[in-house]
Amino acid sequence: MITLNLNGKDHELDVADDMPLLWALRDVANLTGTKYGCGMALCGACTVNVEGQPTRSCVTPVSAVVGKRISTIEAVGEDAVGKVVQDAWRQLDVVQCGYCQSGQIMAATALLNSNKAPSDADIDAAMSSNICRCATYVRIRAAIHEAAGKLT
Repeated sequence: MITLNLNGKDHELDVADDMPLLWALRDVANLTGTKYGCGMALCGACTVNVEGQPTRSCVTPVSAVVGKRISTIEAVGEDAVGKVVQDAWRQLDVVQCGYCQSGQIMAATALLNSNKAPSDADIDAAMSSNICRCATYVRIRAAIHEAAGKLT
């Protein structure tokens, strides 16, 4: 039995120590907003925030995050930064197919929690490993700037 702090609440999960966090979230904790993309930490669809840092849950074993705060897309709107990011995403109609967007939002939230006024270069660096097949990168950058403007 492993205890994980998911979105501010402790959850006891009967999983193997080496189970990827993604599958513990989706299949055991029933938090299905985090998506499976590539399974190799290359696309970012599975991004969650661990202690505020974007983390690829598809390659992170649950044993590596025991005792750490794990935030998923299900709770992103519960804090001020996450709420303005979600609002900006809606306002600027960022989503096209939507598959990658939970990972995109988690990465954007982590960025804005550490840098309230990111430059284009800061955004590009923070978001570069999150892939969007629909190529909504211009809208993603604009939404991050929009959210940042409401935080400063």
